[in-house]
Amino acid sequence: MTSLPEVQKLAEKLTILNDRGIGMLTRIYNIKKACGDPKAKPSYLIDKNLESAVKFIVRKFPAVETPQLQKEKSEILKNLALYYFTFVDVMEFKDHVCELLNTIDACQVFFDITVNFDLTKNYLDLVVTYITLMMLLSRIEERKAIIGLYNYAHEMTHGSSDREYPRLGQMIVDYENPLKKMMEEFVPHGKVKSSLQDALVSLQMVYPRRNLSADQWRNAQLLSLISAPSTMLNPAQSDTMPCEYLSLDTMEKWIVFGFILCHAALNTDPAALSLWKLALQSNSCLCLFRDEVFHIHKAAEDLFVNIRGYNKRVNDIRECKESALSHAGSMHRERRKFLRSALKELATVLADQPGLLGPKALFVFMALSFARDEIIWLLRHADNIQKKSTDDFIDKHIAELIFYMEELRAHVRKYGPVMQRYYVQYLSGFDAVVLNELVQNLSVCPEDESIIMSSFVNTMTSLSAYTSVSKASLGLADHRELGKMMNTIIFHTKMADSLVEMLVETSDLSIFCFYSRAFEKMFQQCLELPSQSRYSISFPLLCTHFMSCTHELCPEERHHIGDRSLSLCNMFLDEMAKQARNLITDICTEQCTLSDQLLPKHCAKTISQAVNKKSKKQTGKKGEPEREKPGVESMRKNRLLVTNLDKLHTALSELCFSINYVPNMMVWEHTFTPREYLTSHLEIRFTKSIVGMTMYNQATQEIAKPSELLTSVRAYMTVLQSIENYVQIDITRVFNNVLLQQTQHLDSHGEPTITSLYTNWYLETLLRQVSNGHIAYFPAMKAFVNLPTENELTFNAEEYSDISEMRSLSELLGPYGMKFLSESLMWHISSQVAELKKLVVDNVEVLTQMRTSFDKPDHMAALFKRLTSVDSVLKRMTIIGVILSFRSLAQEALRDVLSCHIPFLVSSVEDFKDHIPRETDMKVAMNVYELSSAAGLPCEIDPALVVALSSQKSGSPEEEYKIACLLMVFVAVSMPTLASNVMSQYSPAIEGHCNNIHCLAKAINQIAAALFTIHKGSIEDRLKEFLALASSSLLKIGQETDKTTTRNRESVYLLLDMIVQESPFLTMDLLESCFPYVLLRNAYHAVYKQSVSSSA
Repeated sequence: MTSLPEVQKLAEKLTILNDRGIGMLTRIYNIKKACGDPKAKPSYLIDKNLESAVKFIVRKFPAVETPQLQKEKSEILKNLALYYFTFVDVMEFKDHVCELLNTIDACQVFFDITVNFDLTKNYLDLVVTYITLMMLLSRIEERKAIIGLYNYAHEMTHGSSDREYPRLGQMIVDYENPLKKMMEEFVPHGKVKSSLQDALVSLQMVYPRRNLSADQWRNAQLLSLISAPSTMLNPAQSDTMPCEYLSLDTMEKWIVFGFILCHAALNTDPAALSLWKLALQSNSCLCLFRDEVFHIHKAAEDLFVNIRGYNKRVNDIRECKESALSHAGSMHRERRKFLRSALKELATVLADQPGLLGPKALFVFMALSFARDEIIWLLRHADNIQKKSTDDFIDKHIAELIFYMEELRAHVRKYGPVMQRYYVQYLSGFDAVVLNELVQNLSVCPEDESIIMSSFVNTMTSLSAYTSVSKASLGLADHRELGKMMNTIIFHTKMADSLVEMLVETSDLSIFCFYSRAFEKMFQQCLELPSQSRYSISFPLLCTHFMSCTHELCPEERHHIGDRSLSLCNMFLDEMAKQARNLITDICTEQCTLSDQLLPKHCAKTISQAVNKKSKKQTGKKGEPEREKPGVESMRKNRLLVTNLDKLHTALSELCFSINYVPNMMVWEHTFTPREYLTSHLEIRFTKSIVGMTMYNQATQEIAKPSELLTSVRAYMTVLQSIENYVQIDITRVFNNVLLQQTQHLDSHGEPTITSLYTNWYLETLLRQVSNGHIAYFPAMKAFVNLPTENELTFNAEEYSDISEMRSLSELLGPYGMKFLSESLMWHISSQVAELKKLVVDNVEVLTQMRTSFDKPDHMAALFKRLTSVDSVLKRMTIIGVILSFRSLAQEALRDVLSCHIPFLVSSVEDFKDHIPRETDMKVAMNVYELSSAAGLPCEIDPALVVALSSQKSGSPEEEYKIACLLMVFVAVSMPTLASNVMSQYSPAIEGHCNNIHCLAKAINQIAAALFTIHKGSIEDRLKEFLALASSSLLKIGQETDKTTTRNRESVYLLLDMIVQESPFLTMDLLESCFPYVLLRNAYHAVYKQSVSSSA
């Protein structure tokens, strides 16, 4: 037992070197990729000034002949040190591996994958890692330039070559053809029945059993928990537990690379040849590391063709190549097809009965390993092989297989404690008892027994190494039952302690990180196929695997891989949300079309047909197809009839299943929430759709009627509310965010909203046409109506301004939007008032005299003739009245809408307004009025108008007050001129005048109230003064004899009555004192009589 200390370290050395080998592979891989990328390549290798020197170094390599370069020595040393010393580390790793392999051969270690699994696996992994590393190193084309240039800089700086350079340079030269060199190296290891050959041949019990066709798996009912219900609760057992989930890809690399090194076994051992052929028939290429592949047939043929007596082996390779190209693709396609159904069944059963994860844990890890192998095989071959049949290498259902893998992984993570409890009890209640019996029956001395038991406590792998040496007193070769029991106990221990590591070992798919293009293509194929879109979440979930491929020896790549995982995950979730959004939009479009069919305007034809049918009138062409009535689309003749809406709903439910599958996922310490992607996309699309549905055309000034837009928005919202049936998102939050933004002038992206569009349209189109005399406000109809003119308008004003339309507008814009509409209207009024003030200033002297001379008719007549811009004053006041009339319609509609939505709050505001004490401070009263106005309630003093006119203060308060008083005088004395206008005739049918002068009543009252509130004057006194002046002026036209100037005298008289009726400050008694009521009564009689005669 003199070599015992050394033997005991075999397992540790294998473990450490394997880990270091993966780290070295990672570093070499990154150097290769950096040298292949012009952006990441060391600048000295592409510097034109150094080009000749680099070529000289490469040509003379590894000889140390310094080119004539004196500059940039320190920079070269600094920038190439990382690369150079990585190559040095590779050389040191190679030395350690060769030393360990020699030690293993010297100790004649027994290797059998079915007996001492961990030791054999680590040994074979080390051999393959060593081969892979040397092959990857040989693929770095710039290796000689980097090493030679660094050594040149070192020599120029320190006066001598780097001490590692001679050996390193020789290694680079020796391993130009790494496989050929290693075949020579392994001749000493290739003695009869070498350790490597023993380890490889032991796979004959495992590899052929794993590499079966899908039909054989199906016949054996592989991975099925329900095929034998009576044994469902029995633990899944095997003599070779770890071999059951051992990666097929790993075994194939062992076999191909192993038998290339000890190729003599192919001629002497039929089992070796059988394994070799089977591996060659299953693959066209093998994974070296990440996306670096090895084309096995060509490489093996090139190696064996130069060996004497290997013609038969070369023919075998060619036959296997043909077989692989012809049959491997279809065989693996069928395997994937079987695994999809098998994993689905397994995931479904375990979701229902998670307790089965204890006894059937082996099945889970077998399923994960099998599926992972098939996915990696497809990824590798689809990207690297010239295919005969492309169908075998394009799998549109790959997402489904990945999804079920993720589901099984989720079960293991979720129910890990269940599995751990099960196996802790299993280890203590069964494994310990069986192991005790085995040890009792071993023919070993007490000293050896104590070593065995202490090794069990420390590490199984060390015990495996100790008992595998040829001179050990207890040889595993003679006690295979002990070895198999050790393998079983190791598996059970992993179930208790290392579930996360087991998941990485059996189901890690971080390789997708290095096949980004193929990864994205698979994702697009998944989204394009409606039946597969429910599995699309598997692609973002795969991004959580990426960080497991990093290694501590290459920390600098963590950020690169982390960023790639984040960008891919973000892109996948964004695309899924976009797809769902597009489906929802299509459904909304269909529903809006159906809702549009129910609009009142579409029933006109039906009513017309019914009326004509009753009167037996024949209208329309014969044979004209009868228009389908709304609801026909819901009538199905059979269940097989599928409409476009059905297809959209099916596709949406599938995709929403995927989006709703996980609440969130962690990718490189970042949390992604799939539902939030959908929510944000829905908000953006809903915003665009609402604005789009207004159908606003700036060129033609066309816009959708508010009622039609409201119908479409409600249909849209109904569809969006139904999304909550598919995905757990708060759609109310979407409505609140979007609809609240639509009540503002601009949304959060600075785009115009329906509030701004409708405000502009009503101001710039409808009200402008009112000013132009094409439209009149009809108080009786509470709407604006088109007047018959030469140039017909492109829209019907009534269809945009009647009660139902204004209520619809209020529903859409809400209180905030209506407030913005009011503010915009007030801005236009304030601009008109500003112009009126200028006209007053122009006539200030005359108006001042007229204010005090209303009881002197002759003097007033003379002064009146000196006034200028009388018509302009009346026109501007009429415009103000029209705007205020429109605002009163909007306010009334808002009040009606709010009374339906918040009746108790509106009634409270109304009660508050109605009970303000008269002595209340004006500031307090204005606050109450502002609250009332926001609720759509009419106020004595309009707060919005007060705010708009307050901003116009320019002169002294006394001057401003005087101008306000004179403005009222100007309007009062100008009113008689209206009688001469042919359009001033009062129409009882519309309760107004066709030229909208009836709107003067509202303008005079509201402007007076606002101006004298601002200037702290008495509104009542000023309106009394106005009434006195107006009545005096109107009484004068009663004495006129000119029919032209008095043609509509009676219609103008009625304005006084309207002003008093409109005013909260004036009374009929006051009017009676200024203007005889008999005149009003006669005026009403006259206009009614005139309207009857004109209609007759």
